[in-house]
Amino acid sequence: MPPRARRAPVWSNGELLDLIAVWEEEAVQSQLRSSRRNFDTFGQISRAMIERGHDWDAMQCRIKVKELQSAYRKAREKNSHSGAPPTTCRFYKELDAILGGDPTTVQSTTVDTGEWEE
Repeated sequence: MPPRARRAPVWSNGELLDLIAVWEEEAVQSQLRSSRRNFDTFGQISRAMIERGHDWDAMQCRIKVKELQSAYRKAREKNSHSGAPPTTCRFYKELDAILGGDPTTVQSTTVDTGEWEE
């Protein structure tokens, strides 16, 4: 019999809400924005999750954050098309509070040239 593929562990709603709560803290957001090499930050997120009674390591937290970001971006992208029915994802409202102002999730941006028109 061939070996079974390992499946990612399932996160409960409570665990996901706790992860989002830790992830949205200003100190965590600041660290994530300041560096692309942020494995230490996910270690801190993991420790905060352990303090909340959940046993998730840094890599598991990182993967889950990336999955949540991806689901949010896909929903937001679908919603940006006019005439499309509204799309959402799990915890969209909570993720929008974190990622709503993130330039990587916004499709079009305006540039202020600093010039005044009279």
